[in-house]
Amino acid sequence: MKLIITLIATTVLFFGTAIASAQGLIDKGFVSGWNVMVDPDMGNGCLIQTVYEDYSVVRIGYDMTTNRGYFVVFNKAWGDVKKGETYDIAFDLDGKKFDAKATGFVLNKVPGAGVFFDDRNFVDAIAQRKVMTVYGRAGQEVMAIDLKGSAKAIEYARKCQAKMGSQDG
Repeated sequence: MKLIITLIATTVLFFGTAIASAQGLIDKGFVSGWNVMVDPDMGNGCLIQTVYEDYSVVRIGYDMTTNRGYFVVFNKAWGDVKKGETYDIAFDLDGKKFDAKATGFVLNKVPGAGVFFDDRNFVDAIAQRKVMTVYGRAGQEVMAIDLKGSAKAIEYARKCQAKMGSQDG
């Protein structure tokens, strides 16, 4: 069993690093199943990322260019999503449902949708939950995301952000 967990962790690190490199992300470590990273395209905002067996990618972090929090889910179940376009979606946190406007993203030909929110503390609210389920434009379930380990990883992302902020002055 320990070998399987090690193999999974190694696979996640490998794919996470490969995806990070493709997007210019800077790896800051691996915490509780999540990569902690810095995204220069988001004003050196720190984030956590995890990669699944089907190559779905989930990112939760901070956009320092606009001082917002966000999550992005890359998954083929989004269907035909165009980069930069806006979509009405829904998500729920342990059964509490939210409607949201999402922005289209594409990562290695995999469609994604990102939700940005002005209250950066909402990142913490996400991390305190067990499952986040994301629904597409037609109401179809895109992905149920196991948030295990995200609270600890977000703690490290906040520390990362404090360091990145102090570098900016």
